[in-house]
Amino acid sequence: MRSMQCFISVLFAFISLGIDAQTYPSKTIRLVSPYAPGGGTDILARLIGQKLSEAFAYAVIVENRPGAGGTIGTEVVARSLPDGYTIMIASPSPIVVAPHLQAKLGYDPLKDLSPITMISVVPAVLIVNPSLPVKSVKELIALAKLKPDQLTFSSSGNGGTGHLAGEMLKMMTKTQMIHIPYKGTGPATTAVVSGEVSLSFGNIMSTLPYVRNGRLRGIAVTTPTRSPVLPEVPAVAEFLPGYSAGPWYGVLAPAGLPSAIADRLHREIVKILHSPEVAKVLKAEGADPVGNTPAEFAAHLRDETERWGKVVRETKMKF
Repeated sequence: MRSMQCFISVLFAFISLGIDAQTYPSKTIRLVSPYAPGGGTDILARLIGQKLSEAFAYAVIVENRPGAGGTIGTEVVARSLPDGYTIMIASPSPIVVAPHLQAKLGYDPLKDLSPITMISVVPAVLIVNPSLPVKSVKELIALAKLKPDQLTFSSSGNGGTGHLAGEMLKMMTKTQMIHIPYKGTGPATTAVVSGEVSLSFGNIMSTLPYVRNGRLRGIAVTTPTRSPVLPEVPAVAEFLPGYSAGPWYGVLAPAGLPSAIADRLHREIVKILHSPEVAKVLKAEGADPVGNTPAEFAAHLRDETERWGKVVRETKMKF
């Protein structure tokens, strides 16, 4: 009897979702940003959230759920009802890195989440406090070798793109620096500004103002080539061929999202990304709008999971 009742409950739930898909959206949408306010994820969440609110005529509320390298907020989304009213802005850390670092992760990113579309690929900037006597990657490497374990670098959290970028630099240069995790790119950047840590690999969107006003010194970008918004700043790869650690951002929802709702979200977000207004804002911040298909985004997630898994194993990173 109980199994029949459970079956009926699940059946009615799916029927309800089917009906809702035809009228979606009909209430407020929660857009989860799994990091603290002020970082690149939060900046994109607020930009996309505002434009989705205008497109849907229903509020899209950004909810910051920071902690544990973005896995706390991601788990909230993975366990939510797949009705389109809880979605998230994702970055590599909780999606393609955490599975290699946490033995008891509360979700499977490739099974428990539905990819909607990639928003953008964004360079990170290797930033240092102006008091640090280095103006290039070459000088930083020399200082790190002269003072092993005396330089510190901040990140948005264990397993975040800033953490990975730092570990990759250490691996390729055979240097030792101490990693200091924070609850988001914003706090991690502030720590460099205050001199609490020596350097960081900050999202270009959140660090660019500090570089331009001189409160931070940008000595390299982590993408294979230079960024159009910082053409005077070289790529790390110019000193270390093969180095690449640029973060990406995308929209995901709980697995099992009805195709009609997934299609609506995808259509509206892609339209937003390629609108002249938003594309201009993203490019001015150093971000390239993407807007690929769910299948293409899913393939990217699988490739990234494999790529960063190798880095985690070779560097013996720990959560």
